[in-house]
Amino acid sequence: MPEIVGRLLAARGIEIETAAHFLEPTLRALLPDPSLLIDMDVAAERLAGAVTLGETVGIFGDYDVDGACSAALMVTWLRGLGCTVVHHVPDRMREGYGPNRTALLGLVEKGARLIVCVDCGTAAAEALSALTDVADAIVLDHHKSEGPPPAILATVNPNRLDCASGLTTLCAAGVAFLTVVAATRTLRRRGYFEARPEPDLIALLDLVALATVCDVMPLGGVNRALVYQGLRVMGRRARPGVAALLEVTQAREKLSAFTCGFALGPRINASGRISEADLGLRLLLCEDRIEALALAERLDGINRQRQEVEAGMLEHAMHAASLQADAGNAVLVVAGEGWHPGVVGIVSGRIKERFNRPACVAGIASGIAKGSGRSVPGFDLGSVVIAARQAGILATGGGHSMAAGFSLPAGRIEEFRKFLNERLAAAAALPGAVDLLVEGALSVPGATLDLARHVERLAPFGAGNDEPVLVLQRARVIRADRVGREGSSIRVFLEGEGGGPRLKAMLFRAREGARGGALSEALLSRERLPLHVAGYLRVEAWNGAENPGFIISDAAVA
Repeated sequence: MPEIVGRLLAARGIEIETAAHFLEPTLRALLPDPSLLIDMDVAAERLAGAVTLGETVGIFGDYDVDGACSAALMVTWLRGLGCTVVHHVPDRMREGYGPNRTALLGLVEKGARLIVCVDCGTAAAEALSALTDVADAIVLDHHKSEGPPPAILATVNPNRLDCASGLTTLCAAGVAFLTVVAATRTLRRRGYFEARPEPDLIALLDLVALATVCDVMPLGGVNRALVYQGLRVMGRRARPGVAALLEVTQAREKLSAFTCGFALGPRINASGRISEADLGLRLLLCEDRIEALALAERLDGINRQRQEVEAGMLEHAMHAASLQADAGNAVLVVAGEGWHPGVVGIVSGRIKERFNRPACVAGIASGIAKGSGRSVPGFDLGSVVIAARQAGILATGGGHSMAAGFSLPAGRIEEFRKFLNERLAAAAALPGAVDLLVEGALSVPGATLDLARHVERLAPFGAGNDEPVLVLQRARVIRADRVGREGSSIRVFLEGEGGGPRLKAMLFRAREGARGGALSEALLSRERLPLHVAGYLRVEAWNGAENPGFIISDAAVA
């Protein structure tokens, strides 16, 4: 491989011995034994028993992408093996997060004698106690545990305090996938497949890939294999719901983690945030392509509605966060009367990105603040939110290191902010913006299609495996034009100082903030001064032809 790619691998801690598995990650090499997870064998035996007896099984999910994908995975596997499956996704506004007694008993009334909670349930001991003597319960989750698991049949969660599996970076869909691997293995040992075909577990990996990326799990180890192989499965477009969503979002290019995180994920999430909680799950389970397209178009419309709601909140929230950042707060906590609780997570993510601080945003209604938080690497927000609940500040609260949810009386918001600032005080020393980590430099003529293809082999990119930022040294702008809606992007053609082949580059979000304005000015300047241009080298496919392309993230006069 080119030396620069060798450097990129080395910078990621990849050794010669493991480079092949990193570049072409396989389940054979990287999938762990599911039995490493505590309670897994018990869960697998019970699920195998449900399949053998043809029982009715209830699936209780969550309203985000990981919850929808986990539920769809379990429903698909169970129905494929002949079980009757009923499912429920709680309404964010009426029911809140996680299992509740009414919904659980509703599944029992529909005939379920086994209920599987996915992406929730670890902290729901009280609600799950409603199932005592009426149904068995299994939890497949990944959220942080603060004590002993619920008194149920099995709680499979790598973040249980007593689980030594080391698989703490799995999302709930990853846990669910390992569970069906274990249950299928149990059925095989029982001879269940001697007279019938085994389920195609690989076909479920598109759901696992989508959930892993959208829940911002690190893309290393087994997660890398799950996403790498899952994107291949997704590329076949065999699942009608996913194919329809790809069509609606006009995802024509090669599918990537970016496709999952920025095209598919927000639309599935939008329904759970401001509309029908189970619409994403229904799309993922839909088997009719025409119906799937109609559902996908509904989700796309709901996502546009979500963007309008978000825009109305963002300006006020950003101003309040700016005042707190200027005052030296380590954690930014803002709240507003009437702010939609389904959008606060997105707004907290935008604040986190803008100020490089953990951020929490809450909407207030009837004296109660309900909110979500997002964190930055190295600061475990979920654990601190759990601690705040244990301290009596919060009514509810939980999550994982990078994201959390909470509720509290509106009068205690300031107390909550002080608590977070004390526990995460070190975040105050973070720079006001994320430093740009440059991993390589090259000339414009050096940005070849061959090099772009080699860099692409490091994908999928995401948490724990950032796309490498490269710098084109002393590039000259030959032509620059505003393109896109209201000139929101800039298309640039670059050339090296000594001439040679031209390289097309794009700057997106060119009108956003001071940084976007300064970048636009530098690229559109008539002076045509040589620039150092930072960004991402990619393979661009158009009309059957491939060319190198460059996505600009920053620039400076050389």
